[in-house]
Formats: sequence, structure tokens, C-alpha cells
Amino acid sequence: MSKGFYKNRRLKSFIFLTACFLVAVIPHVYNIQWFFYFILTLAFVIAFYGLVVISSNFKRNKVSNTTSIRARNKELPLLDILVAARDEENVIARLVERLFNLDYPTNKLNIYIIDDGSSDKTPLILDRLSRQFEKLKVVSRSPNAGGGKSGALNYALQFTHGEWLLVLDADAQLKKDSLIRLFSFVEEGDWSAVQLRKSVTNVGRNFLTSCQSMEMAMDAIFQYGRLSVAGVSELRGNGQLIKKDTLLACGSFNEDTVTDDLDLSLRLLLSKSRIGILWDPPVMEEAVENLNALLAQRQRWAEGGLQRFFDYGDQLVSNKIDYLQKFDLSYFFILQYALPIVSIFDLILSIALLDSPVFWPISFIAFMLSGIAFWYGSSCKSEVPVLLKENFLMIFVSVFYLSHWFIVIPWVTIKMSIFPKKILWRKTLHTGV
Repeated sequence: MSKGFYKNRRLKSFIFLTACFLVAVIPHVYNIQWFFYFILTLAFVIAFYGLVVISSNFKRNKVSNTTSIRARNKELPLLDILVAARDEENVIARLVERLFNLDYPTNKLNIYIIDDGSSDKTPLILDRLSRQFEKLKVVSRSPNAGGGKSGALNYALQFTHGEWLLVLDADAQLKKDSLIRLFSFVEEGDWSAVQLRKSVTNVGRNFLTSCQSMEMAMDAIFQYGRLSVAGVSELRGNGQLIKKDTLLACGSFNEDTVTDDLDLSLRLLLSKSRIGILWDPPVMEEAVENLNALLAQRQRWAEGGLQRFFDYGDQLVSNKIDYLQKFDLSYFFILQYALPIVSIFDLILSIALLDSPVFWPISFIAFMLSGIAFWYGSSCKSEVPVLLKENFLMIFVSVFYLSHWFIVIPWVTIKMSIFPKKILWRKTLHTGV
């Protein structure tokens, strides 16, 4: 795609921000008597579809989480594991050692660690590990190579030979039999890609890590439900398995976005490629442990999430996807991106004009659905518990934790609308604890 294609993001951000402002201001300026009833009707539709999506997980729970194990070497495909690592001295040795301890035929497994211009001890550690593990393949890039994680993964593709690619983060942890069970799931569902449910290793560290653990479970509940109802699901970066031919046909990883996984998810949807969601076994990773790191991470996710809709919006309204998929995408776009902006404008106008908020029923429904998914995701049988100890009060309070998105989304949209944007990839610090 041309650079002009991506430059339009600034204009599209401004149009989107303006549209949200107008939606918020009109009911305050004009006394439209029927408008509040329209909001109540919309809230009912949102509640109904959200409950349908969540309840679709009942079907998943009726099926055993234990997939059949195909132990014969010839039945398992050639797999390449790709890990883009920059300044990962705290976790890279643990990752490599665990990857070589996975149950999978050694002649069908290749492990590539891309040292993406690290300035810490990561290169020295990888050099030692490459002597310890003969089959470890270390790929090095210069610090100014560009493209971020996407650039590192695309660079490594030229060295791969496998039928499938498994992309992991440097802090990832897998169960010993994860790969064999993963490919059993692929065979049963005939998927082009699979996303492992993400879980948190440091769940009990503090309130934020516990909230993120429940948030990941909530996300998996919605993802599985959306897949079951509308055939829409998304990759999550860490723990994503992709058929190599499918990836290349979609144009590989997009180096002009800050969230390659979300971007690729839409391109896979447009190409009619199916993404499966596997609850167990999960991929485990560190949750960020302080507010500054959380907000930095969420700003990147918010920006990348908006970028994909601005980039592919015209294709999403075309005949490339069916009507139910269009409805599902519109539904979650409104809840995830439009609602936080409209709600903030609505609140500001209510205070300034001494008026009552108008859009609160939709916000209430959004938090209610999140709370149900929080509780359901935390109480579902899981090989890795979502919470160390199930606590209803913790689940209830954690719903309010989600309100940070009502600050992050408007702030990121304003920045995208006003400031010229350079693509910057901010990595999450992994401590290895």
C-alpha cells in the first residue's frame, strides 16, 4: 500500500472525532424528545447481541478441552517458531530453554529468535544459547532496521521453511504438550490461523495484574462468541499460529501499523481465512505491573485498533464480508472506540450546560456485559486459573478498571487527529519475575 494510503489516517481520525462530537452535542443543543427512547432501544440491541455472544461459550464448555494427541511424527507439520526480541535479557534464556523442552518432533521444529537491535545483554545470551542448542537459529537486525516487530518478523520469514508459523513474545510460556494439542485443534477445525487464549503468569502481583488476567479471559470469551455467532475473531500477537502460505497471500506483517496482529486479523477476514480461538492450553505472559506501563501499552493498542479500521474501512463495507460480519464489526467498533469518545463529550457537555447525560444507558450496558464476561471468564474451567482465588468483589471492582479505556481512546484519537504521526513501536518491559 502507498504511503498516501496511511497518511489519510490523520484526516480519518479527525472526521471520526468530529462525528463523535456531533453525535454527543446534538441531543444537548436540540430538544429531540424521541432521542432518549432511541438510545434505550439501541442499548437493548447492544445488550441482546452481547448476551448472545457470551452465551455462545456454553457450547465450548460442553466440549472437552482435551484435544486428541497425534503422536506419530509423520502426521505433524513442519513448524517454525518466531520470536522478535529487543532488549529481552530478563526472559530470553528461559524462553529458549522451555521451547526446546516442548513435546514435538525435533526434525519438524525450527526455532528462530530475531535479535532486533538489542542494546542490552540479549545478543550475548543468544550467542551462548546458540552454542548450547544446536538447532537454535539466531537472526540479527541492526537497531535502525525499521518496521518494529513486524519488520523483524518479515525479515525472518526469508529463513523459514515450515508450513506453519507460531509467533511468540519473549515472555511467552507454553505447556509442554501445547504444540501437539494445538495442531490437533487445527485439524479438527480446519483453521488458517489459531489464537491461543492469553493468560497471566504474575496474576497475584497486584490489583492491576489481577485485572489484566480477568480482562484476557473476558477477551477470550468475546472472541470465541464472536467466532461462533458471526465468524469474526482476532489474533493477539503472542501465541498466534498462522499457515505460512495464508500469511504470504495476505501480504505478510504490516510494518506501517503499531499492532500487526489486529491489522492481520482484518486482512485474514477479508480473505475468508478462519481464525480459531483455543481456550486451553493457553499461552502465558507477564502483565504490566504499574499504571504508566499499562497506559503506554493501551495507547499503542488503541492506536493500532483505530488504524486498522481507518485503513480497511472501505473494504469492510464491501461484499468481501457478509452482513452478519459487518454488523459484528460495527457493533464492537461502536462499543470499543466510538462510545468512549461520545461518552466523554456527553459528560463534558452535561456539566457545562447543567444538563443530564444522554448516552449513559449504552455505557451502563457496555460495563454490564463486560462484568458478565469477567465473571464467566474467571469461573470457567481453565488449566491456568484466571484468579488465584475466585472473588466476586474483585470481579465487581475490576469492571471499573475498564473505565481507563474511556480516557485512553479519546486521548489517542485526539493525538491521531492533530499531530503528524511517525510509526513508533514501544515495547513492553519484561522482568522475568
